[in-house]
Amino acid sequence: MSDRRLPHQPDDAHLPDDATEEERREAGDRLRERIYVTFTALAILMALNAHGEHLDSPTVLWTLVISVVGVLLAGLASDLVSHMIVHNTLPTAREFRHLLAVASRALTVLAVPLLVLMAAMLGWMAAQTAVVIAIAALIASLAVIARIAVSRTGLAWWKQLIVLIGIVALGVLVVFLEQLAH
Repeated sequence: MSDRRLPHQPDDAHLPDDATEEERREAGDRLRERIYVTFTALAILMALNAHGEHLDSPTVLWTLVISVVGVLLAGLASDLVSHMIVHNTLPTAREFRHLLAVASRALTVLAVPLLVLMAAMLGWMAAQTAVVIAIAALIASLAVIARIAVSRTGLAWWKQLIVLIGIVALGVLVVFLEQLAH
Protein backbone atom coordinates (compact mmCIF):
# COMPACT_ATOMS: atom_id res chain seq x y z
CA MET A 1 0.00 0.00 0.00
CA SER A 2 1.34 3.40 -0.95
CA ASP A 3 2.01 6.11 1.58
CA ARG A 4 0.86 8.82 -0.80
CA ARG A 5 -1.48 11.20 0.89
CA LEU A 6 -4.47 12.77 -0.69
CA PRO A 7 -4.29 16.53 -0.96
CA HIS A 8 -6.02 18.29 1.91
CA GLN A 9 -9.64 18.94 1.08
CA PRO A 10 -10.72 21.99 3.05
CA ASP A 11 -14.18 21.78 4.53
CA ASP A 12 -16.44 24.63 5.47
CA ALA A 13 -15.45 24.66 9.13
CA HIS A 14 -11.69 24.06 8.87
CA LEU A 15 -9.99 25.98 6.12
CA PRO A 16 -6.20 25.87 6.34
CA ASP A 17 -4.38 29.15 6.91
CA ASP A 18 -2.94 28.91 3.41
CA ALA A 19 -6.32 28.40 1.70
CA THR A 20 -6.59 30.20 -1.59
CA GLU A 21 -9.00 33.04 -2.16
CA GLU A 22 -11.07 30.69 -4.35
CA GLU A 23 -11.24 28.02 -1.60
CA ARG A 24 -12.38 30.69 0.86
CA ARG A 25 -15.00 31.99 -1.57
CA GLU A 26 -16.31 28.49 -2.23
CA ALA A 27 -16.53 27.73 1.50
CA GLY A 28 -18.35 31.05 1.93
CA ASP A 29 -20.79 30.08 -0.81
CA ARG A 30 -21.58 26.80 0.97
CA LEU A 31 -22.06 28.52 4.34
CA ARG A 32 -24.25 31.21 2.74
CA GLU A 33 -26.52 28.56 1.23
CA ARG A 34 -26.73 26.76 4.59
CA ILE A 35 -27.92 30.01 6.14
CA TYR A 36 -30.62 30.39 3.46
CA VAL A 37 -31.77 26.81 3.95
CA THR A 38 -31.76 27.20 7.72
CA PHE A 39 -33.94 30.32 7.59
CA THR A 40 -36.24 28.67 5.03
CA ALA A 41 -36.63 25.62 7.26
CA LEU A 42 -37.20 27.85 10.29
CA ALA A 43 -39.92 29.80 8.49
CA ILE A 44 -41.66 26.59 7.40
CA LEU A 45 -41.49 24.96 10.82
CA MET A 46 -42.58 28.11 12.64
CA ALA A 47 -45.54 28.52 10.30
CA LEU A 48 -46.54 24.89 10.78
CA ASN A 49 -46.01 25.12 14.54
CA ALA A 50 -48.63 27.85 14.65
CA HIS A 51 -51.16 25.06 13.99
CA GLY A 52 -50.23 23.44 17.31
CA GLU A 53 -52.33 20.39 18.07
CA HIS A 54 -53.28 19.94 14.40
CA LEU A 55 -49.75 19.03 13.35
CA ASP A 56 -49.15 15.67 11.81
CA SER A 57 -45.52 14.63 11.44
CA PRO A 58 -45.65 13.12 7.92
CA THR A 59 -47.12 16.35 6.56
CA VAL A 60 -44.55 18.46 8.40
CA LEU A 61 -41.71 16.22 7.17
CA TRP A 62 -42.77 16.28 3.52
CA THR A 63 -43.58 19.99 3.58
CA LEU A 64 -40.12 20.70 4.95
CA VAL A 65 -38.30 18.44 2.48
CA ILE A 66 -40.22 19.60 -0.59
CA SER A 67 -39.90 23.28 0.34
CA VAL A 68 -36.18 23.10 1.05
CA VAL A 69 -35.43 21.11 -2.11
CA GLY A 70 -37.42 23.72 -4.04
CA VAL A 71 -35.40 26.54 -2.49
CA LEU A 72 -32.15 24.73 -3.27
CA LEU A 73 -33.15 24.17 -6.89
CA ALA A 74 -34.11 27.84 -7.17
CA GLY A 75 -30.71 28.77 -5.71
CA LEU A 76 -28.97 26.49 -8.21
CA ALA A 77 -30.87 28.09 -11.09
CA SER A 78 -30.00 31.53 -9.73
CA ASP A 79 -26.31 30.62 -9.45
CA LEU A 80 -26.31 29.28 -13.03
CA VAL A 81 -27.92 32.43 -14.41
CA SER A 82 -25.60 34.64 -12.35
CA HIS A 83 -22.54 32.74 -13.60
CA MET A 84 -23.63 33.10 -17.22
CA ILE A 85 -24.24 36.84 -16.80
CA VAL A 86 -20.90 37.47 -15.07
CA HIS A 87 -18.74 35.17 -17.24
CA ASN A 88 -20.65 35.11 -20.57
CA THR A 89 -20.36 31.32 -20.61
CA LEU A 90 -21.67 28.17 -19.05
CA PRO A 91 -19.84 26.98 -15.96
CA THR A 92 -16.97 24.55 -16.44
CA ALA A 93 -17.40 21.02 -15.06
CA ARG A 94 -15.47 22.05 -11.94
CA GLU A 95 -17.59 25.18 -11.46
CA PHE A 96 -20.79 23.19 -11.96
CA ARG A 97 -19.64 20.62 -9.36
CA HIS A 98 -19.11 23.53 -6.97
CA LEU A 99 -22.63 24.83 -7.65
CA LEU A 100 -24.01 21.34 -6.94
CA ALA A 101 -21.90 21.09 -3.77
CA VAL A 102 -23.26 24.42 -2.56
CA ALA A 103 -26.82 23.17 -2.97
CA SER A 104 -26.34 19.62 -1.72
CA ARG A 105 -24.20 20.41 1.32
CA ALA A 106 -26.83 22.87 2.48
CA LEU A 107 -29.10 19.88 3.13
CA THR A 108 -26.92 18.92 6.10
CA VAL A 109 -28.67 21.53 8.24
CA LEU A 110 -31.80 19.38 8.01
CA ALA A 111 -30.24 16.32 9.69
CA VAL A 112 -31.63 16.91 13.20
CA PRO A 113 -35.02 18.26 12.07
CA LEU A 114 -35.53 15.23 9.80
CA LEU A 115 -34.47 12.78 12.51
CA VAL A 116 -36.84 14.20 15.13
CA LEU A 117 -39.70 14.40 12.63
CA MET A 118 -39.12 10.75 11.71
CA ALA A 119 -39.09 9.90 15.42
CA ALA A 120 -42.48 11.62 15.68
CA MET A 121 -43.72 9.61 12.69
CA LEU A 122 -42.71 6.45 14.57
CA GLY A 123 -44.71 7.62 17.58
CA TRP A 124 -41.68 8.21 19.79
CA MET A 125 -42.74 11.82 20.48
CA ALA A 126 -45.53 14.23 19.66
CA ALA A 127 -45.33 16.06 16.34
CA GLN A 128 -45.34 19.46 18.06
CA THR A 129 -42.46 18.39 20.33
CA ALA A 130 -40.49 17.30 17.26
CA VAL A 131 -41.15 20.63 15.56
CA VAL A 132 -39.98 22.57 18.64
CA ILE A 133 -36.80 20.45 18.83
CA ALA A 134 -36.24 20.97 15.10
CA ILE A 135 -36.63 24.74 15.48
CA ALA A 136 -34.15 24.77 18.38
CA ALA A 137 -31.68 22.69 16.34
CA LEU A 138 -31.93 25.10 13.41
CA ILE A 139 -31.32 28.09 15.67
CA ALA A 140 -28.28 26.31 17.14
CA SER A 141 -27.11 25.60 13.59
CA LEU A 142 -27.27 29.31 12.78
CA ALA A 143 -25.13 30.05 15.82
CA VAL A 144 -22.54 27.47 14.72
CA ILE A 145 -22.43 28.86 11.17
CA ALA A 146 -22.02 32.39 12.54
CA ARG A 147 -19.24 31.21 14.86
CA ILE A 148 -17.40 29.57 11.95
CA ALA A 149 -17.66 32.75 9.91
CA VAL A 150 -16.56 35.02 12.75
CA SER A 151 -13.62 32.81 13.69
CA ARG A 152 -12.19 33.23 10.18
CA THR A 153 -12.01 36.99 10.38
CA GLY A 154 -8.73 37.20 12.28
CA LEU A 155 -10.24 39.84 14.54
CA ALA A 156 -9.36 40.04 18.22
CA TRP A 157 -11.56 37.75 20.37
CA TRP A 158 -13.58 40.66 21.76
CA LYS A 159 -14.29 42.03 18.27
CA GLN A 160 -15.32 38.53 17.16
CA LEU A 161 -17.69 38.42 20.14
CA ILE A 162 -19.24 41.77 19.16
CA VAL A 163 -19.71 40.63 15.55
CA LEU A 164 -21.12 37.28 16.69
CA ILE A 165 -23.61 39.02 18.99
CA GLY A 166 -24.62 41.26 16.06
CA ILE A 167 -25.14 38.27 13.75
CA VAL A 168 -27.14 36.40 16.40
CA ALA A 169 -29.24 39.53 17.02
CA LEU A 170 -29.92 39.77 13.29
CA GLY A 171 -30.93 36.08 13.29
CA VAL A 172 -33.27 36.65 16.22
CA LEU A 173 -34.80 39.60 14.36
CA VAL A 174 -35.38 37.42 11.28
CA VAL A 175 -37.02 34.70 13.41
CA PHE A 176 -39.16 37.36 15.13
CA LEU A 177 -40.27 38.79 11.76
CA GLU A 178 -41.09 35.29 10.50
CA GLN A 179 -43.18 34.71 13.62
CA LEU A 180 -45.01 38.01 13.09
CA ALA A 181 -45.95 36.88 9.59
CA HIS A 182 -47.76 33.89 11.07
